[in-house]
Amino acid sequence: MSQPTGIQQPEANPRRWLALLFIGLAQLMIVLDVTIVNIALPSAQKDLGISDGDRQWVITAYTLAFGSLLLLGGRIADYTGRRRTFLIGLLGFAGASALGGAASGFETLLLARALQGAFAAMLAPSALSLLAVNFTEPKERAKAFGIFGAIAAGGGAIGLVVGGALTEYLDWRWCLYVNVPIAALAVLSWWVLPADVKGEGRARFDIPGVFLAVTGLVALVYGCSEAESEGWDSSMVVGLLTAGVVLLFAFILVEKRVRNPLLPMRVLTDRTRGSAYLAVGLAVVGMFAMFLFLTYYMQVVKGYSALTTGCAFLPMTASVLVSAGGLASRLIPKVAPRVLVGPGLLIAATGVALLIPLDIDSSYAGGVLPAEILVGFGMGLVMAPAMNYATHGVNEQDAGVASATVNTAQQIGGSIGTALLNTIATSATDDYKAEHMHEITRQNMQTHMKTGLVEGFSEAFVWSSAILASAAVVVTILMNTPRPSREPGAQDAMPKAVHLG
Repeated sequence: MSQPTGIQQPEANPRRWLALLFIGLAQLMIVLDVTIVNIALPSAQKDLGISDGDRQWVITAYTLAFGSLLLLGGRIADYTGRRRTFLIGLLGFAGASALGGAASGFETLLLARALQGAFAAMLAPSALSLLAVNFTEPKERAKAFGIFGAIAAGGGAIGLVVGGALTEYLDWRWCLYVNVPIAALAVLSWWVLPADVKGEGRARFDIPGVFLAVTGLVALVYGCSEAESEGWDSSMVVGLLTAGVVLLFAFILVEKRVRNPLLPMRVLTDRTRGSAYLAVGLAVVGMFAMFLFLTYYMQVVKGYSALTTGCAFLPMTASVLVSAGGLASRLIPKVAPRVLVGPGLLIAATGVALLIPLDIDSSYAGGVLPAEILVGFGMGLVMAPAMNYATHGVNEQDAGVASATVNTAQQIGGSIGTALLNTIATSATDDYKAEHMHEITRQNMQTHMKTGLVEGFSEAFVWSSAILASAAVVVTILMNTPRPSREPGAQDAMPKAVHLG
């Protein structure tokens, strides 16, 4: 049975560009929440007494809850209405942010971050599927997804600037409080978003699928994070990683057999969509590594203020805007997606590789700036077409879960990447300290501590660059979708779905 060439909308929403403003605002809130907390993390860590080994959980608690519940959030949107789910996600996210800002201890902050992730899991797939059903004309769709991709790739850098200003002039807690007025403004989207269209029949949720997906993903991320203290060969880490793989394999088997699967295999087996999900999941490993480790490099090693650190990421934001909003949006309707995604991943890999030689005396202009520009440009080329093709060829009733899948790839890639690379960096730092312990004196202790940190960051950048380069090769091979049709009568810029098997 042939798949439709795109998500069909009976009539174009006359207020679709205003709707894009609110959808983009919600997406910006989701994306910047990771990095806005990143830049506040050193201050929050000191204020709440968080250890170095536990600091990554402030990031991971959000991304893990977000990523593991996204598929359920996408199905809720498909069954109960995207606009309703979008608004519930907005209000819940704002409430969880307020709780985090008022946190008096590490445990409360983690709870708030997990709740943020849970509500974001409802908000994100609703936003992307609303975008997909609002824009079906090829040129408009490419422009809209170019803007959306720029927000997805560049919103993190904006978060660093805002987070820097809030941390320096107010308090790190305002990095969470700031979501409340943003969400209040985005609630106005109720009057411009298209009315809800519920899925046919009564909603039946795949509870076994939810359980297997959530527990499998939690086991994987927790295993990666515990490797920092326990070692990769410890029985607990090996057990967690093995359990995660087994649970996710069981999830796939269950999804093939249940009547109303959480994630229909038809969404994944489309070669174009599957490649788009893979590209996003692996791309954020490099992006998260740059944000997390460069934040600590600039603040702890170089002594930059929070605001200066945030401003130091602005060139990356500009590079993303040029790449995604300018170049990619014009090329998406004209070229095959791998022509953009493959080179984009390679450019990003090159940018991260430029960070490997960093030392405590490296300058911003010579050591950090060129890497930022390359990574930003590469990410823009990846994110715009990947977000566009993530909903390629799906039936309208699967729009929510298809949107959720690309967001799942983004958040789980970020969760596992952060946990894995933080473990690699911390282990390399500990090894350096052990090897140079006999050289450390009271006079040179600070220099050795900073050098040890940079050694860890460099090791993480090696792995991050290798992952991005490998992703470029794999995605270029798999994403064999031809360029979109240029015929005047073509109704969709997206080519027909190509299924595996």
